[in-house]
Amino acid sequence: MREIRTFELEHGEPATAWRVARPLVLNVTSGEVWLTVEGDDADYWLAAGESFKLPRGARAWLSAGRQCARVALTFARGQGEGVLPVTRSSAWNWVPRWLLAG
Repeated sequence: MREIRTFELEHGEPATAWRVARPLVLNVTSGEVWLTVEGDDADYWLAAGESFKLPRGARAWLSAGRQCARVALTFARGQGEGVLPVTRSSAWNWVPRWLLAG
């Protein structure tokens, strides 16, 4: 068995930042998503059905395109089972920063 986490992004919502503790695959299940990864010169627009591998240690920013978007995160193949790791940085991880405020 493996765990899959699903996130929904609203259009106009501020970009969400994640720090990746273990290699993950981001799968866009609906809508379109803008993705940028720290240290990568390119920005990526991913549509429903497309995926992107996030390497361990990466910091990624993600937001919805013109409509709402839904993404699923799973461990990259060969990375084991269990709960997706959550790591904290000085900013925020795995959840929108408004959930960490307060």
